Amino acid sequence: MTIMRVAQIPNVITIVRILLVLPTAILLWREMYVSSLVMMSVAGASDALDGWLARRFDWRSSFGAAMDPVADKLLVAVLLIVFTLQGHIPIWVAAIVVGRDAIIMTGAGIYRLLFEPIAFSPTFISKTNTAMQIVTLLLLLLSLCGFPIFSEVAGVLVNPYCFYILAVLGIASGLDYVVTWGNRAWRNFRRTS
Repeated sequence: MTIMRVAQIPNVITIVRILLVLPTAILLWREMYVSSLVMMSVAGASDALDGWLARRFDWRSSFGAAMDPVADKLLVAVLLIVFTLQGHIPIWVAAIVVGRDAIIMTGAGIYRLLFEPIAFSPTFISKTNTAMQIVTLLLLLLSLCGFPIFSEVAGVLVNPYCFYILAVLGIASGLDYVVTWGNRAWRNFRRTS
């Protein structure tokens, strides 16, 4: 195996993680919660593994840098939608999570159209928000698995505590992006006018 092929291992893992989204969603929709938890655990472990390999052996790539967060967002979005449709996540929580991402993507598109390409670098609060989304979804899934004690504790943590924290972080990180990129857009606009 050549060095170039070996260096692509993190990208292959990312692609596999993306391919795991649909089976995980199907299992979740069919209320096969333990199987869904196993699939999410595999996705989480693969996310950690591809990141570690990329950093440890310097197997970074522009594909990996772009697709790794896409794989995370895709899994979170699909699980959020299924859980919301099943009535496990309140509509207002889903609206904040989806609304935040829609505002950020719309703003990024407008900024790129008017000024320049964007080199996204997630802020601390944005990373915290994404981590909280994953923790909330995992705890919610664990609460539905029916494991003695673990599922009960997870259920108490998720509703309402995780939902409230997720809402606050979603609003705060959304505002952070709007203010940061709004100021940058204003500076670019003043420079060009």
